[in-house]
Amino acid sequence: MMSPLPLMKRTLDVLVIGAGQAGLAVGRELERAGRDFLILDGAQRVGDSWRNRWDSLRLFTPAVYSGLRGIPFPTAPDHYPGKDEVADYLANYARAFSMPVALDEPVRDLRQCGGGKGTFVATTDHARYRARQVVVATGPFQAPRVPALAATLPAGTRQLHSSAYRSPAQLPHGNVLVVGGGNSGVQIAAELAAAGSRTVTLAVGTAMTRLPSRVLGRSVFEWLDRSGAMSVSSTSALGRRMRTRDTLIGESPRRIARSHGVRLTTRIVGVEGSRMRAANGDRMPLDAIVWATGFKPAYDWLRVPVLGTDGRPVHRRGVTAVPGLYFIGLPWQHTRGSALLGWVARDAEYLAGFIASN
Repeated sequence: MMSPLPLMKRTLDVLVIGAGQAGLAVGRELERAGRDFLILDGAQRVGDSWRNRWDSLRLFTPAVYSGLRGIPFPTAPDHYPGKDEVADYLANYARAFSMPVALDEPVRDLRQCGGGKGTFVATTDHARYRARQVVVATGPFQAPRVPALAATLPAGTRQLHSSAYRSPAQLPHGNVLVVGGGNSGVQIAAELAAAGSRTVTLAVGTAMTRLPSRVLGRSVFEWLDRSGAMSVSSTSALGRRMRTRDTLIGESPRRIARSHGVRLTTRIVGVEGSRMRAANGDRMPLDAIVWATGFKPAYDWLRVPVLGTDGRPVHRRGVTAVPGLYFIGLPWQHTRGSALLGWVARDAEYLAGFIASN
């Protein structure tokens, strides 16, 4: 039953859901194409998805590879921007192009009216918006993934997901376990160990391929871009192999074990009183835990049949089987760079061209 909220009087050409880098990138291309569009976002400010990450977070890409089309990142090319710099850049980008962004408008429901045909209607907390075409640009970081055994930890154990981690001050001194050997887990474990007064253990389930952040004095992304690795299609034989392998950029678990004294263990498989048990038999006393265990899709608001059995969008280069519904900013949407600031504009240009022809 649709809520009795005011319905937008005119029907937009395109509604974009999400004002992060992907939403702004496609907004810029729609603007260049002269389309009538609106971007909805649930945050209070453009860039808040970055502002709300942990305090010391920096991009893996230097500024030269961290800008959207039309406005370079406003720092030295070799500078690695912090998360607040990224947030401010996105806000300034939206402002510079006078992007039509409606903030504090989280989409709670998106469906097609007319029995599954015709226009789309998006319902927020305040209104309903009607559009002929919709681009979902909510990104890959949606719902935190936390293992079921988190519920079995002793009462009073401090635990949080990496999405809620800001700084070491949030965690008590003593024995801290970080679960997850990806980029977030490695960085958080190193920061906690460097802060002192804690014994930090990093639980790594699956070893990942590591790339150094710089090679021969240049960003590894410069080498990847020059070699064509950032443009390999996800549907090619090479792309299909690459997309199954997560990659660490910068420090690895072994490196932070040597440099910061982080203890390493294997996959966590159970809880025994106040101790965590790893697959290799390690039993670790625990005062706090950080779940750096990634994210899962959260499209419960999407009432259009475009999701697979795994809850992820079924698409080809962001185009779904439902006419008029698209996605942008997904990992490996088309290439390795699809979810990254410096490359998302390529997907945005493709989608805007597809939208213009339909």
